[in-house]
Parts: sequence; structure tokens; C-alpha cells
Amino acid sequence: MAALCSLPGSPDLSALRATLQDLLGFLRAALPICSAHTVDFYTESLWRELVDLSPDGVLAALGAPAGAEPREAGPGPGLIDLPRVFCERSQKLLSTEAFALAARHYSVQSLGLCTPFEQLLTALGVNKEQRTDTCENVKAIEFMNTKKSHEVQAMSELICSIADYCGLKQIIDVGSGKGYLSSFLSLKYGLNVYGIDSSNTNTHGAKERNRKLRRHCKLNHRQTRVDASGAALKMPKAVETQKEAECKGGVESAPKSSLGSQNMAADVLPEVSESAVSVIGKQQDLHAQPREEDKFCLENAFSLMDLLPVDAIEPTSPQVHNTEMSEVGKQRRDMKSKPNDSSVYSPLTSFITADSELHDIITDLEDCLMVGLHTCGDLASNTLRIFASKSEVKGVCSVGCCYHLLSEEFENQPKEYAQENWGFPMCRYLKEERWCCGRNARMSACLALERVAVGQGVSEEIIMDYYEKYKPRMNELEAFNMLKVVLAPCIETLILLDRLCYLKEQEDVAWCALVKLFDPVQSPRCYGVIALKKQSDQS
Repeated sequence: MAALCSLPGSPDLSALRATLQDLLGFLRAALPICSAHTVDFYTESLWRELVDLSPDGVLAALGAPAGAEPREAGPGPGLIDLPRVFCERSQKLLSTEAFALAARHYSVQSLGLCTPFEQLLTALGVNKEQRTDTCENVKAIEFMNTKKSHEVQAMSELICSIADYCGLKQIIDVGSGKGYLSSFLSLKYGLNVYGIDSSNTNTHGAKERNRKLRRHCKLNHRQTRVDASGAALKMPKAVETQKEAECKGGVESAPKSSLGSQNMAADVLPEVSESAVSVIGKQQDLHAQPREEDKFCLENAFSLMDLLPVDAIEPTSPQVHNTEMSEVGKQRRDMKSKPNDSSVYSPLTSFITADSELHDIITDLEDCLMVGLHTCGDLASNTLRIFASKSEVKGVCSVGCCYHLLSEEFENQPKEYAQENWGFPMCRYLKEERWCCGRNARMSACLALERVAVGQGVSEEIIMDYYEKYKPRMNELEAFNMLKVVLAPCIETLILLDRLCYLKEQEDVAWCALVKLFDPVQSPRCYGVIALKKQSDQS
């Protein structure tokens, strides 16, 4: 393993705690908005109680066309004037613009908490200009929808790079579901993968899917060799002419693939109406250059695109390009790239908790990397706890989701509901603060600002009953939901900071960071928590 000091730096624990303290100051005032349930919004007249602005004014402020020239520069980062956002006496929201600026400031990227994905790959020893596929017959896009393919290709490239860097061959994929990530890691990168899921139906489906994939890989590998040997016997000129004609005909006649709309709305909660999004989604140009931070003006109306940090949304949604792995890793992959080699994917059924004994689940457990792609609720937290407590787990790469299903230690729980390992909070600072978000706020954290900003991710059917009943007050609901959408990244920042601080508190963790792995428009839960343990000579 290369020296860990070569990996990108990340904020130390004291700096993260200071950021948490600052963030909590804002959330104490903002939490009532994202904690409000839709039913309570109407029955308790929460708009008049929480917002000292007109609904039309809020929608107009958040829906103005992007790119307007500001009259004067607003405050710089870190200079959030809370009394200008909320009234100190009534706690009501006073300014949509100030609220939006504060929410943007407390997002993961604006706080500088992210380690760039490409920078991490480079530090891990990956040369993207020379890397070659070890199993060209396995193409993620052929077996998954566009969203899943985007996620699996990005995450598998990082996992493969970490495994090579640490000299690991065994991967444990927790919450593996249908085995998309596991099978790709095994077939394309030659890793030995155990996929663990609590659903026996998923395990059975994953086994069957992997069997078909391996057969497909074998057939294509055999066909590739036949085609290569047959082509060598033909006259070169005739072959070139024939292939050129076939290629032109194939390109012209091939139908264009389209992205299913159901995939784009998969991770978004249905609390925003289509009409609200149509107001903010018009006249947006993803290729336009974002304005600089110091040009943001509180007095000027802006669109939701202005709330996103620079480069928060990719101009396009490219597939992750394969890059060169380290020489040692490349040789190991070359030996394991054939479908009938020693690379193995083993789907298993087990309910994973923080106290799970891995040896009882995996008989040939060895030093390994634990991963999870969109692990639901407490499983993301328990994945980090297993990493911290089990000596065999040398690294972790976890992308969580379903924040609304997290258990909270300081939420009002029934007396019979007792447990030791809560999903939130994990770090000492938030435990000392006895901080509680509440389920509604955690549900708000699942809203996808990036998707809403580009006019995607809306499901109007769910709120049609509300629409008919409360149509005269629909603008209130739209405006209130837009305030929740703007606030969503702040709640997610709190949850991710909690996990990062927890890892920083562990004595045997040598390095940890947050990494933005995915395009948030395609995959809103796009942040991975990455950590590596100290080497034996560093202990």
C-alpha cells in the first residue's frame, strides 16, 4: 500500500465540529419549516405562523430567470446574517433571498467538505489515459437502466482503485439488492465479492441474474475470439470495405435510446407540485456558466439554479470513463478477467446490524473492503460501525439513502423501543447536543434540489387530492414546498457531517472523506463516505 499521506487532505475533527456548530445555529431557526407535515400545514395554518411573506412573493423570488445582473454584491461565504433571515422575536421567515443564500452556504459542496472524485482517483494511483478494460464483454449499460448504470460504473471504478491501493481482493457489498454492483465488480474487475441482502427474494434474483451474465460473458468472449481469427483470413481491403458499409448502415438505422421518466423520479418524495416546478424550471441552461459567489445579490431575484454550488450539476450526464489502474492491480485483473476464472460473486441472505459477526456469515472472511450503494436508513450507519469495529474490514465506501428511515436517539420514541446503536446521531458532538431532526425533516432531506432546479423529479398524482380540496390555497403549498426543497441540502449536510465526524473520532482510521460520486440530477443521493484504516506499522 502506498503511503496514506499521499491521499487528498480533508478537514480535521475540530474544523468539522466548528462547521457543525455553525450549521446548527441556522437549522435551529429553519427546522420548523422542514419539520412541518403537509396536513399540519393546512390544519394548523402554518404559513401564517412560520412565514412573514406572501406565497406569491416566495415563488417569484425562487422562480426568476437565472443570469440577471446583480445591483450590488451580497455578503461573502461565512457571513450569514441570521436576523435578516428570521425575525429574532417571532422566528418567522423574513427574506426568501437571505434564506436561499444561507441554505446554499450550508450545502456540502459550498462548505468545501468534498474531496474531488478525479483527484482521489489520481491519488490512488489511477492513470485514466492508459487504463484498459479487463473484461470488455461486460457493459453496465446493457444490463441496467441509465441511472443504475451511471452509479455502478462510477462506484465500481472507485472501489477497484481502493482495492488495488490497499492490496485487497475481497469485497463485501452490504444491502446488495439485485446484485448490480456486486456482479459488475466480479465480472469486470475480477474481484471476489460477497453480496449480502436481507431479502431472500433479492438473493435468489441476484444469483439468477449473475448466472445469465456469466454465460453472456463466456459466449461473447468465445465469439470475439472466433471473429478475430476469422477476420485474419480475409483480404484486408475487402474486409475494410465491408465493415465500413455495415457500420454506416448500422448507425443510420439504429434507433435512439430514451431515458425513462420513471427512473428520473425514483428517489424524490412527492411533495412538490408540477406547477411549482414549471415556474422554476423554465429558461434554464445547464451549459451556462454559473455566476461567481461574490456576485450573488440578496436584493435581486434569482432561480433555484443559483442556489446550487458551482459545478453542482454536470452539463451532460456522461458515463464514467475507464482509466488506467496501477500496474500491480492490472496484472491481478488480467489473471482474473476470464468468466471461468477464480473471481467469484456470492449472494448471501442475512440481516445486517452493527453487531453482526461477519465470520458467521462469510466462512472464508479475510482482509476486505466493505461497500454499499444506496444502503437504506440505519444500514448506512451500521456499515460504518462494522468498519470501525471489525479488524478485517480495512476500508469502507458507503453511499446512504432513505434518510427518513433513520432511527433517531433523541426523537420521541415509545418506551418499548430501545436500542444501543441509533442511525442518528453517530458523532459525540451531536450526541452531547442531544440533537434531533425528526422524521419530517429527514424526509425533507430526501428532496432533490438539483432535479427540481432543472424541472425534473415531480409526481403530481400523489397530491391531486390536496389540489382539489385546497385549490384556493395551492400557491401556499407550492411556496412552502419550495422552501423545503431549498433547505433539503442543509439537512443532508448535517447527516453526512455526523458520519464523517464519527469516522474522524475512531483512533484506527487513517483517512476519511466525503466524495461526490454521481451526477445529482441522475442520482440525488450522490455523496460517498470513504475511509481507510491505519496500516499495521502505523498503529
